[in-house]
Amino acid sequence: MTIFDDLFSLQGKTVLVTGGATGIGRMIATALVQAGASAMIASRKGEDCERAADEINALNELGKAQGFAADVGNEEGVAALVSEVNSRTDRLDILINNAGVTWGQPLEEFPHFAWGKIMDVNVAGLFQLTRDLLPLLGKSAAKDDPSRVINLGSIMGISPIGDGAYSYSASKAAVHHLTKILARELAERQITVNAIAPGPFQSRMTAFATATDEQANQVGSLIPLGRIGKPEDISAATLYLCGKGGSYVTGAILPIDGGMHVSGQREVFGELD
Repeated sequence: MTIFDDLFSLQGKTVLVTGGATGIGRMIATALVQAGASAMIASRKGEDCERAADEINALNELGKAQGFAADVGNEEGVAALVSEVNSRTDRLDILINNAGVTWGQPLEEFPHFAWGKIMDVNVAGLFQLTRDLLPLLGKSAAKDDPSRVINLGSIMGISPIGDGAYSYSASKAAVHHLTKILARELAERQITVNAIAPGPFQSRMTAFATATDEQANQVGSLIPLGRIGKPEDISAATLYLCGKGGSYVTGAILPIDGGMHVSGQREVFGELD
């Protein structure tokens, strides 16, 4: 066994990734399967999840993926997802709360309904799902190898960057704070809770600004390190937090943003031509 296997292998681990069919969720699910985990991929579009699982499995990686439909945007949907997970496994080692939605409009036009929808998915759904999966997470938890919860936050929840996505930014700040609260409360159960706060990556959510290489390069020019994120940036962070090397980390908000959080209060998408 190499040091890399020792620190980052996830063989035998069972994982749930919400919103795992596309974008950052897909990057995370792929990395987990590559490290040997059995990953359940769930999002509102079940066909997309099944397709993503088939494509990941076709890579002949160490682990295995399976996909199915789920909606964390309401109480009934979360309950249904918890029931589905319980029917597929009797323990859960890792929960990736990646599912999220956004809404963007100028300040003067920003609608009231764009608050409830975003908060229901990004915050309330995340909280309820984590709480209701604690029994499964508890079965895997151990002092030297805690169960892991990773929440997807955002650089927009760290720095006061609106970019017209006011409810999204506020929801991600809430995710970061909730991450710290749950980290404190679940530590005695040997469950770590951390958050990843990405900057711009190519995804369905940012397709309006990163769909083409030209657009991605333009956005990247506004980032201190001069580029947008790559899949390996997310993959490495995920494997660190989920593997043996991350077993002593909880309550952390890890920015994967090319230095945006230390570069001042600068809009990104709002500066595009």
